[in-house]
Amino acid sequence: MTETADYICYRTRTPLRVDGHLDEAAWLKTPRSARFMDMATGAPGFFDTRVAALWDDEAFYVGFWIEEPFVAAQHTERDAIIFQENDVEVFIDGGDCYYEFEVNALNTIYEVFFIWRDAYTRGSRFDVPEFDVLGRKAVTFGGDYDRRPESFWWGTHPRGLRWAFLDWDFPGLRSAVFVDGVLNDPTTVDRGWTVEIAFPWAGMAWLANGRSLPPQNGDTWRIFFGRFEKLLAGGVEITPHPAWAMKSHGVYDTHLPDRWPRVRFSHTCVEDL
Repeated sequence: MTETADYICYRTRTPLRVDGHLDEAAWLKTPRSARFMDMATGAPGFFDTRVAALWDDEAFYVGFWIEEPFVAAQHTERDAIIFQENDVEVFIDGGDCYYEFEVNALNTIYEVFFIWRDAYTRGSRFDVPEFDVLGRKAVTFGGDYDRRPESFWWGTHPRGLRWAFLDWDFPGLRSAVFVDGVLNDPTTVDRGWTVEIAFPWAGMAWLANGRSLPPQNGDTWRIFFGRFEKLLAGGVEITPHPAWAMKSHGVYDTHLPDRWPRVRFSHTCVEDL
């Protein structure tokens, strides 16, 4: 039985430039998501955020439209902690593993590859040099910030800890940002920014989890699309940052693959809609 989809991802015949403008005919025809909602409560985000996705034989493409009156970004070093400031994010579930991507308005990206600890065993498919926890920049991770004694070490997810590979890079990844305004200038009011990302299928071997690459018609993947917003009030940073997502998780934690939206891939071309 085919899972109910939260978003239908159509094919495109049109080569995409990945320049951040999202002005190609294919993007203009692609259905966008509803306005993002608070990740924990489901309330509408007070700035508008939309996402859309396309695919072809080479890659999975994601576009974000982000309302932002004062577009700002400071981090310029790859794999800096981008979620400390305004960003958008994509997580892709691979069953026993998942991938996290974040980007700010300077097109600075942050990537992490996670493997569930219960799946990382001697002789498993992850027992390879690429995921050598001693030779790579790897740490254990239990989920978003938690100080409760019963879950401090292990997190709240039933599967417990994950290995997080901080130095893993998605092969062939491309991303671009366009700012509709003046970056880092609080004296001007901006319209916002757009983001365009290409995740090549050739780089998704670990995430396929037995699925075809490129996907077959009707294949369903769990993929998270989100946004974090840094706010200051009286010069004080408000924490935690507002977190908006395509679908509510019911809790402030992005690292819950079982609650991410279901994206169904269609062989119908968006140009034919």
